[in-house]
Amino acid sequence: MNAPAVELTEQTHRRGGGRLGRKALRSAPIASFPTLVRQIPAYEIVPDEAVELIHEESLKILEEVGCEFRDDEAIALWKAAGADVRDTRVRIDRALLMELVSKVPPEFTLHARNPERTVRVGGKNSIFVPMYGAPYIRDLDNKRRYGTLADLNNFHKMAYMAPALHSSSSIICEPMEIPVPKRHLHIIHSALKHSDKPFMGIVTSKERAEDTMAMAAIVFGEEFVRDNPVLVAITNCNSPLVWDATMLDAMRVYARHNQPLILAPFALCGASTPASAVGAVAQVNAEALAGVAFTQLIRPGSPQIYGQFMVTVDMKTGAPMGGTPEAAQMMYLMGALARKYKLPWRTSGFHVGSKLNDAQAGYEANMLMHAAILSGANYIWHSAGWLEAGLTCGYSKFATDCEQLVGWYKYAGGLPFGDFKEAMAAIREVGPQGHFLGTQHTLEHFESAFFMPNIMDFNSFEQWSAEGAKDHDTRGREKARAMLADYQEPKLDEAIAEGLADLIARREEKLPDSVS
Repeated sequence: MNAPAVELTEQTHRRGGGRLGRKALRSAPIASFPTLVRQIPAYEIVPDEAVELIHEESLKILEEVGCEFRDDEAIALWKAAGADVRDTRVRIDRALLMELVSKVPPEFTLHARNPERTVRVGGKNSIFVPMYGAPYIRDLDNKRRYGTLADLNNFHKMAYMAPALHSSSSIICEPMEIPVPKRHLHIIHSALKHSDKPFMGIVTSKERAEDTMAMAAIVFGEEFVRDNPVLVAITNCNSPLVWDATMLDAMRVYARHNQPLILAPFALCGASTPASAVGAVAQVNAEALAGVAFTQLIRPGSPQIYGQFMVTVDMKTGAPMGGTPEAAQMMYLMGALARKYKLPWRTSGFHVGSKLNDAQAGYEANMLMHAAILSGANYIWHSAGWLEAGLTCGYSKFATDCEQLVGWYKYAGGLPFGDFKEAMAAIREVGPQGHFLGTQHTLEHFESAFFMPNIMDFNSFEQWSAEGAKDHDTRGREKARAMLADYQEPKLDEAIAEGLADLIARREEKLPDSVS
């Protein structure tokens, strides 16, 4: 299932020669990988007894310490369910907690406006999703500056062009020139207009979440979005142990529409958790389970994603660090817990602390993506563009990440044995001291046999020098320019486009230009 998609990408996305080659590329359909179905085993970093120990301690945290739910409606729902509620502190009995968590389906379908881009989340399925939330960008001239709507449009275009990205995310970068109260309308419009892949919702207020659902209803149909997942939204617990009103408002909007939420504590380990990898996981697990359980009070059986964002902090400065071994180890633990609960789960892939698309970024990214793949994550977020602990999205980083995702897709898809018999026949055909370059087997398989990146350089030193001695970051920016040059918009139906424009205009008339 996976190999044809890789082969298609290598053929379709290799830039053709000259104007005619580029014209042919633009007229070809944009290749898109199907859902990654992992064919390699999940890595168990600790024995089952250690997973049970963390699980047990997480339950004790919720029973004995409790979790804050700072919202009147949430408190009323917990009281009605039989939890021990005192003011805003909710202590949840383990039987009630696990009963609610068990209602979440282990897998769900995430629909795209183009059905060919629809994906599956959970089980052995994984999808790659670009980054989210950067106020700054590192542009095509390698300058760091505030993001604009034009930048956001470009990143959504690149997400559409990248075959191994399964979603367009939403706030890849903040369009800083647009007033905050109106910004969400243009973010969602860009994701829907410039890509036909699944996208992500806005959670910064109840009204903005409702606007997101209204826009989704225009694209997919009101009845369809009432029950079918078409987006994923992120809600963060404020570690330690606080679900605030803003996040709970968003949970209610999306869960009532059967739209999956990522219930993900945002943990700076050592600052908002104990300075212990296993201690941090026990706390984050408790926070995530409390959020998952709450969604089932809103709509039992609604699809949800158990999640975490756990980075260690530099204990000298307090700054968050990416790509540390502890961050990878904590992913493995969270993956084991997710499998125990039979929950789809989210982690992050290429999130790094480096300011540039440099060697540090590569080391950090490899550490974390390897853990994401081997821990069995289903929703691998921040898989393209992330720099500077999420403060910056880089054009070069986005392009080079997308190329690396093709390799990770192939890695996780397992080793195919379909041509093994033919390969053995080729050995007999060539015999000693020959070569395989002209064999029928090589001619049939050379384009798909191995991962062949275009941005990475494997030429001789002389050839590399003759072509300008360009470093990886420079080649990444060139690739980003090429992706944007080759972009063709997946057009919305005219009536849908007009409906979105009308909704945006009506809402902008009512919304202020600044936050009061």
